[in-house]
Amino acid sequence: MNNQQLAQLFNRYMNKEASGAETYELFDYINDPLNAQQVKEIIGDALIQETEHRALPDHRQQLILDRIFDQQSLPAKKFNGRVLHWVKLAAAILLFILPGIYFIKNNNPKPTGLTALNKPRPIDVQPGGNKAILTLGDGSRIVLDSARNGLLAHQGNTKIVKSANGHIGYNTTANDTDAPIFNTMTTPRGGKYDLQLADGTKVWLNASSSITYPITFTGTERRVSITGEAYFEVAKNKAMPFKINVNGQEEVQVLGTHFNIMAYNDEAVIKTTLLEGSVRIVRNKMTSMLKPGQQAQLTTDGKLSITDDADINAVMAWKNGQTFFVNEDIKTIMRQVSRWYDIDVEYQGDMPTRLFTGGISRESNLSVLLKILELNKIHFKMVGKKLIVTP
Repeated sequence: MNNQQLAQLFNRYMNKEASGAETYELFDYINDPLNAQQVKEIIGDALIQETEHRALPDHRQQLILDRIFDQQSLPAKKFNGRVLHWVKLAAAILLFILPGIYFIKNNNPKPTGLTALNKPRPIDVQPGGNKAILTLGDGSRIVLDSARNGLLAHQGNTKIVKSANGHIGYNTTANDTDAPIFNTMTTPRGGKYDLQLADGTKVWLNASSSITYPITFTGTERRVSITGEAYFEVAKNKAMPFKINVNGQEEVQVLGTHFNIMAYNDEAVIKTTLLEGSVRIVRNKMTSMLKPGQQAQLTTDGKLSITDDADINAVMAWKNGQTFFVNEDIKTIMRQVSRWYDIDVEYQGDMPTRLFTGGISRESNLSVLLKILELNKIHFKMVGKKLIVTP
């Protein structure tokens, strides 16, 4: 992106004219540390133009800060004189270009100041990474993150191989005629992993998730079971439909498609989001067909509904290396935090009901996200592996 394109995109965002896709593009670009200097110059130029040769009206000062913090409204502030101090601008720009930060929006904000930037950051938890355990048909277990690359095991006529980039694959030399052998891949809190099934289907597992599958597919269908969250790119085979049992509560039937399933036990809704192709959701006697961009939502009381315009960026954020949330309360955000940073969360006091939209890179330490949430009057302290959250 050249300077002119970035300036135009930034100005559209500042003037609240940017679409959701443009906003995501802007913050994705800002998030790359290689672009930090260019971003700083563009933002600096835009703000200098506001202040050069004239006093800046209070409402324009406030608009600039509101857009930088991406908040809908803030209480009026007076600065020294009528011209916005560069120290305050520099602090705001720092928030923009700090590695790992996307944005944070409080949909019902309380007063927020810049003083939180100077607070010490005692909490610094490392993010998760590629971690998983593979349980073989005979019950033996392989810790994948510490296993060497190459051949991991033989099962029947199938070789289990770990590639140089850490992917797990199944290579079958001949059809097995014996009873099917099942493997289970499980990710812990703070873990993720991906694999390729014997039919070529690719699967990505989020933290605290599992998939159970046969090492080879035979018969008239391909069937697997999952818990937690997984993204699938299913290999096409019309003669052998692909079926997924989700937490024992619903079944997803596909031919060849890309989709995400989020089915954590601590979430109130199982969400199946279709990116490409078509899938059928089956719950008892209820069935629903999904089109690309739609999301099926199954509640704990068994109600199945379809959302037409799913937020694909938010759904796919975890797979694309982001912790991302849209109009979520603090407890929903903290469930993501608990799973990815492998910590427990405890709440003290009444949590605010306001909602947040935002995200950070999944490679960022926990302190990056907490710093931004503290700007919105949420407070944290760490006791062992427990994060205590207070209003």
